[in-house]
Amino acid sequence: MAENKTYTGGCHCGQVRFECTTDMAMVTACNCSICTKKGLHFVFMPPTSFQLRAGAENLKEYLFNRHAIRHQLCVDCGVDVFARGNKPDGTDIVALNVSCIDGIDLSKITMTPVDGRNR
Repeated sequence: MAENKTYTGGCHCGQVRFECTTDMAMVTACNCSICTKKGLHFVFMPPTSFQLRAGAENLKEYLFNRHAIRHQLCVDCGVDVFARGNKPDGTDIVALNVSCIDGIDLSKITMTPVDGRNR
């Protein structure tokens, strides 16, 4: 079983910073249009496990398709740092772009395929 760990990270320019606690048990490799175009890999967590430490004023929200996921992008560097949404049961969720975690090595993370293209 994966163990919870606290991570820090942010966007490319450093204006947006976060801290989160997650077990990284499931990191997505989704084939939907936005994940494919941007190379996004998300780990999902409850909002209580995610804290935006800096840069709220630097975030721009991007919605597409069903407008169900509220992507948060840095207005300076354009990096998609995290998103807010809801699970199918309505529970709030934060989707963190794991590429934004400080010192992350994506080659060492097991990715879970998700068929977002056909949802």
